[in-house]
Amino acid sequence: MPVPSSRLPGFFKKSVEERRTTVCDLAGLNEDERGAVAAAGELSDEAADRIIENVIGTYSLPLGVATNFIIDGKHYVVPMALEEPSVVAAASNMAKRCHVRGGFASNCTEPVMIGQIQVCRLKIDAQQARNAILENKAKLIDMANSVDPILVKFGGGCRDVEARVLETDAGTMLIVHLLVDCRDAMGANAVNTMCETIGPEVGELCQGVVVLKIISNLAVHRLARVTGVFTAKELSTSGDEDEGRSIINGILDAYAFAKADPFRAATNNKGVMNAISPIAVATGQDWRAVEAGWHSYA
Repeated sequence: MPVPSSRLPGFFKKSVEERRTTVCDLAGLNEDERGAVAAAGELSDEAADRIIENVIGTYSLPLGVATNFIIDGKHYVVPMALEEPSVVAAASNMAKRCHVRGGFASNCTEPVMIGQIQVCRLKIDAQQARNAILENKAKLIDMANSVDPILVKFGGGCRDVEARVLETDAGTMLIVHLLVDCRDAMGANAVNTMCETIGPEVGELCQGVVVLKIISNLAVHRLARVTGVFTAKELSTSGDEDEGRSIINGILDAYAFAKADPFRAATNNKGVMNAISPIAVATGQDWRAVEAGWHSYA
């Protein structure tokens, strides 16, 4: 949440109630919003039973905020929900070490997700099937967009159709990709419905058996990038630049280790997701999809 300043010296020394009041005051929350923050966060049995199956209770996690974040020139405190100690403190500590150069800068690509249609047991040559899809691209896009006029109204919708031949243990397949601009939505419902709608037409064009019709969580067209510049002086606890340069070299050595070794890479990537998954959990996002896509992309 945006705040006038994310620099909150001694914040960790305050009581929970004092921290909550400080953050709510900084963010200008109204009484209802303050009440939501202060609530224990427990769902009622009735609400939980409407979300998933076979409910027997609910489960809570601590909700904290990482401080010191400057993102695109604005100060933020960042909500994080997780069970592991030191993660919030580490994020807050590192965030204050890149203030000299203005904090973090972010940029995002267009919100385009991929829907996949798997075509097996082709009765015609795979390249011929691929050509049939590409020759009918405009028709397939129109069919896909017809199922979600609201998304199209807000500037989203199916943008393109791609097709590729894939050799697998089960034989040659044609994989059709729908590129769908989902706007602010995660996109699973819209993309899956589009894939299911054009699936029969794809099967006829390819003369094959359509099996899976589903979104891909490897969102290579929908990327969020963040950069930050850490000076040697800021990285050093004492302000000594030589110490800071030694820390920088250690970070680069650790990165080289992770890049070359999958055993280290798994732990390195877990550390990166320590700062991402808790934000997804705290904001009600599908953190499993975020992690699956990130690990595949990495």
